[in-house]
Amino acid sequence: MEYQLLDRMSYKRFCGLAQAANIPDRTTVWVFENRIGEAGAKAIFDGLSAQLLKKGFIARGGQIIDATRVPAPRQHFTKDAKEPLNEDAMPADWKPVKRRQKHGKSHYGYKLTVNVDKRYKFIRKIVTDTTSTHDSQHFEAVMDPANTSREVFADRGYPCEEREAWLKANGYRNKPLSEAQQRRNHGIAKTRACVEHVFAAIAQMGGKLIRTIGQARANFAMTMMAACYNLKRLAFFQRVGIVPA
Repeated sequence: MEYQLLDRMSYKRFCGLAQAANIPDRTTVWVFENRIGEAGAKAIFDGLSAQLLKKGFIARGGQIIDATRVPAPRQHFTKDAKEPLNEDAMPADWKPVKRRQKHGKSHYGYKLTVNVDKRYKFIRKIVTDTTSTHDSQHFEAVMDPANTSREVFADRGYPCEEREAWLKANGYRNKPLSEAQQRRNHGIAKTRACVEHVFAAIAQMGGKLIRTIGQARANFAMTMMAACYNLKRLAFFQRVGIVPA
């Protein structure tokens, strides 16, 4: 952020520092991030969600649920640094990143599960966790009861008898993908691809990599990714003149 402020006048204007004599350095930005914290990031995301509703962009057309891995650098500690860790002397909110094997490859990092509405492609709900957590664990947590449609789109990692029963009991029409439903796969592939566009947009903003240690800071970073995506998409809608239907 310090580099961007020094390099671009547009970035200074965006941050309200166009006329500032001094630019905050990286230490100041780091301290500010710590002051915001995970709860503050969630408040920012919820505040943006409230703005979307106020402007008329309510969740419509059904909800698309999926998860993406957010890589993190492997953690290397010196001998001195390992001693307190071996004695379990670590902060209470420090949850070490975990590794997961998938398709013969080892993935190291965190996981961001999102709920995207089909009409406007805004992120409506999020849950963050380590990459070792199975995608289906946070399915119910990201369901959005405010969506005007009862349709739910999810991939083959989510369906099970208990979950389908839960969806039916709550009035949702489940549309999971499975090997036995190839014909339906083709019909809903275009809809499910929308969530991949969301993940691609986050990656394009440089967000698909965590450079912090600990679950709390990772949660902060991933929540801010989602908030920034929604803010950027709202700005795009306003620029091109897209209004709520």
